[in-house]
Amino acid sequence: MRIRVINPNTSASMTETIAASAHAAAAPDTVIEAVTPAMGPASIEGHYDEALAVPGVLTEVARGVADQVDGFVLACFGDPGMDAARELAQGRPVIGIAQAAMHVAALSARGFAVVTTLSRTAGRAWDLARSYGFGDRCREVLACEVPVLAVDSAEDMVADLAREALTHDGVEAIVLGCAGMAEMAARVSAETGAPVIDGVGAGVGLVETMVRIGVGGCARGEYAVPLAKSYAGLLEPFTVS
Repeated sequence: MRIRVINPNTSASMTETIAASAHAAAAPDTVIEAVTPAMGPASIEGHYDEALAVPGVLTEVARGVADQVDGFVLACFGDPGMDAARELAQGRPVIGIAQAAMHVAALSARGFAVVTTLSRTAGRAWDLARSYGFGDRCREVLACEVPVLAVDSAEDMVADLAREALTHDGVEAIVLGCAGMAEMAARVSAETGAPVIDGVGAGVGLVETMVRIGVGGCARGEYAVPLAKSYAGLLEPFTVS
């Protein structure tokens, strides 16, 4: 099985962190291909960044389809371009790490909190929780106020926020709200004594499960291949024929 894990930003060092977590979660016979788009923002810390990350994500999905990979993980907590990626994936699973982490958190506990990077991204986390059906399970979103590209140095703050969240009513598990936090999950779980979910590992595990039990992504209706049409200007390479 081959899973392409896409880092939607252009930071190669973050792709390395993501790749390590993906490999750690994958079965021995799963090949992880972690990729960095050639275009997009250096980090994703708001709606503008997320919108401009999508063309790079879709380029990598199209390449993965051509390479006949079995599924995709989108390794940014905003799940940028996930629905569009599913249109291109031709029935292959496409899992965003926020969706994956929230599903696993809901399986492990009744209520969870998200610990994320900047407070400006909290609204997006709430929107995703509601759209994925976890509006009543997500009890809190807390931000460590550390930029994405520096989050690997913020483990103590993440652990402190996780401990704080677990004192709040109904919070029994922690979702890490950034792919750059992926390698912290086991250590923060050990420190807090609570389930701490890294979306990269959760995403890899869910794609593996879908492929092994023969459940692909939908390739009809809303997720059918995009309609043929031309695109102009910088988007001309995305023309569908």
